[in-house]
Amino acid sequence: MITLAIDIGGTKLAAALVDDALNLFQHRERPTPASKTPDALHAALQALVAPLFAQAQRVAIASTGIIRNGTLLAINPHNLGGLAHFPLVKALETITGLPALAVNDAQAAAWAEYYALRGAYRDMVFLTVSTGVGGGIVSAGRLVTGSGGLAGHFGHTLADPNGPVCGCGRRGCVEAIASGRGISAAAQGDLAGCDTKTIFTHARQDNEQAARLIQRSAQALAGLIADVKAMSDCQCVVIGGSVGLAEGYLARVKTCLAREPAAYQVALQPAYYRHNAGLLGAALLARREELW
Repeated sequence: MITLAIDIGGTKLAAALVDDALNLFQHRERPTPASKTPDALHAALQALVAPLFAQAQRVAIASTGIIRNGTLLAINPHNLGGLAHFPLVKALETITGLPALAVNDAQAAAWAEYYALRGAYRDMVFLTVSTGVGGGIVSAGRLVTGSGGLAGHFGHTLADPNGPVCGCGRRGCVEAIASGRGISAAAQGDLAGCDTKTIFTHARQDNEQAARLIQRSAQALAGLIADVKAMSDCQCVVIGGSVGLAEGYLARVKTCLAREPAAYQVALQPAYYRHNAGLLGAALLARREELW
């Protein structure tokens, strides 16, 4: 059976067809609309999937934010241009005429990465560092989503009580410091207004401020990983996202984590499926079956 998998992020929208062997084909991307209107997102999704859905039998959606009863509720609306409430499943079923399932993107990615581990661990956490910071939990081989869809939103735990105000309304969230948006927002002087990719480029060219901003992000994430270990006693933490997978970033996180006491140490590894983890995880969840 062919699944039309869709990944809705703060920066881009992606879609692809996925078969039962997890082969991904006809991959398409377009920018996430900056408009705050539901109509803009609906139109962007329609244009994204129009060439694909006739070949599929179902739709699986991985999206930033909280997914509750098929509706997208953005805990940090800034990550979706201010959009805070969108009937995601209904919209895609209307566009495609196919049954649809929706799940948080980091939760979907966690399930894909757990599948990639092939039983090596029963308890793992996935953390994505991108436009925002999100996560997913697999405990005793089961994906934990929570009754309200909030489980795994580790980016909105506290990193610095005196830190910047996060888009969710709290002060000093990990997301406000470690995310791509947080890194860019903290840039000053010659780096003011630069996007995260540009800041990483400057860091590789030995720009002191750029290196400091990335180190600040890595330190916040390492602190979060220590907290996650204390709360979940997970055996492995997998890191994904455009920032999380950027050259040299994971090494910085490992160095910071190594300074924590032994009880908070945990195996770290990069996402196996890299930037396709959300798409493949959503497709796996749509299948509703154990594959190993």
